[in-house]
Order: sequence, then C-alpha cells, then structure tokens
Amino acid sequence: MPVFAVHYTYSEATAPARDTHRPRHRAWLSDRLAAGALLSSGPYPDGSGALLLFRASDAAALDELLAQDPFAQEKLIDAVRAVEWQPVLGVFAD
Repeated sequence: MPVFAVHYTYSEATAPARDTHRPRHRAWLSDRLAAGALLSSGPYPDGSGALLLFRASDAAALDELLAQDPFAQEKLIDAVRAVEWQPVLGVFAD
C-alpha cells in the first residue's frame, strides 16, 4: 500500500484553537496508528506545521481520511501538501 508524506502548515492565528482541539486531534491520530494507517507524526519544532506519514490505497482515500482529522474539521490547518513517498531504506521501507 502506498505511503504518503503529509505536510500540514499552521499559522500563529490558529495556535490557541489548536491547543484547545489538540487532545481530539491526537486521539484521532492514535486511532489511525492503531488501525495501521498512520506510520508516524509530529509537529515541526518551530510551530509552523507537522509531518504525518500515512498508508492509504490512493490519494482519494487519503483525502477522505484527512478530512476526518479534528484539526481539519475545525479549519485549523492553513495548507496541506500530500505526496506519495517511496521509502527505500529504513523502518518505513517494505
């Protein structure tokens, strides 16, 4: 199944709301991890966004999945860039 690198971009204006909704967002991520769809995730240290690695059958399935993220539902993500990624070496390689 393809792996996708998803880059979320955040703005300072949404920081207070992200703090409020972060528990729901992380619970959603934890559920995706348990289901095997999420490989890893974490914010950038400068607060500008986050990197998430997902497995999904295709880009449309990934879009449906990302739409369920509480941060997306609350409109707390300024931009999303999702690209299929082909890990060759390391823990994410097949």
